[in-house]
Amino acid sequence: MKAMVLKRLCNLKENRTPLELMELPVPVPGAKEILLKVSACGVCHTELDEIEGRTPPPRLPIVPGHQVVGRVEAIGSQVCDTKIGDRVGVAWIFSACGICKFCLAGNENLCESFEATGRDANGGYAQYMTVAEIFAYAIPAIFSDAQAAPLLCAGAIGYRSLRLTGLKDGQRLGLTGFGASAHLVLKMVKYRYPNTEVYIFARSPEERAFALELGAVWAGDTSKNAPYKLDSIIDTTPAWAPIVAALANLESGGRLVINAIRKEGDRQSLLKLDYPVHLWQEKEIKSVANITRCDVKEFLGLAAEMNLQPEVQVFPLEQANEALLELKTGKIRGAKVLKIA
Repeated sequence: MKAMVLKRLCNLKENRTPLELMELPVPVPGAKEILLKVSACGVCHTELDEIEGRTPPPRLPIVPGHQVVGRVEAIGSQVCDTKIGDRVGVAWIFSACGICKFCLAGNENLCESFEATGRDANGGYAQYMTVAEIFAYAIPAIFSDAQAAPLLCAGAIGYRSLRLTGLKDGQRLGLTGFGASAHLVLKMVKYRYPNTEVYIFARSPEERAFALELGAVWAGDTSKNAPYKLDSIIDTTPAWAPIVAALANLESGGRLVINAIRKEGDRQSLLKLDYPVHLWQEKEIKSVANITRCDVKEFLGLAAEMNLQPEVQVFPLEQANEALLELKTGKIRGAKVLKIA
């Protein structure tokens, strides 16, 4: 099979082709696994974190990609509910132990043995991949393969982030950064919380204009103050500085939810907090750690119910490096998806 492979960590500004197109053996599914013939895979900022070493794979080489859609090509001897030909998706959560207190409570995202697709195990930048049956999800028929791919991470992690805000209809929500995840959150909010106003903070004028097209009431730079204090803010940026600006925009008792695996840059020089301005008055900061199986299943059901159609830019598998570079340099409108022949 063809696969785009990461063989060594690097900085994308210095090496613009971090992935190498290679021929690899088609993997063989284990007893409880399925073999997926991949048709599409979303491109995520987390791949940049993997490539540049902020959340490095434990071993190299590795095939990245954790927003995977395809059809079941083969099944293991103990697979129960999945049939050959089924269309399924694979998300960031590749496996968890299943027996710790977190797994037993449905919080596999916090499991110490959590493994991520495309980081701890080969992912979807390839023509085939294997995954345990219980970590594959039926894709609603309403979505094309390319539309479904970003729902598996950008959408599902956005759904978890929105839940963690505790948002109530009529409150004001801020979104810092406006890429694949945030644009889906905005669409979710417009559907589930019709009286909620959404305020966007983004560096790119194009992203701000896109947000206003989708129904945001205001859009400004990440350093700006919104016209009103906000009850909740979700940060999806890779940087530290927007966190400080977001805290200054929070209402008393408000909550900042940070939807990021890692942050770039020097925390000591960028995270300069003024306690009365940024943290006093019972403001909260909450991080998002991975996703659970339940998050993915619930979100896919919601996405189908509301006909949530993500904006996508499609690239062939061989152009994965170009898609990653555009993501790195801020050329973002919706989500980028690899089409695998």
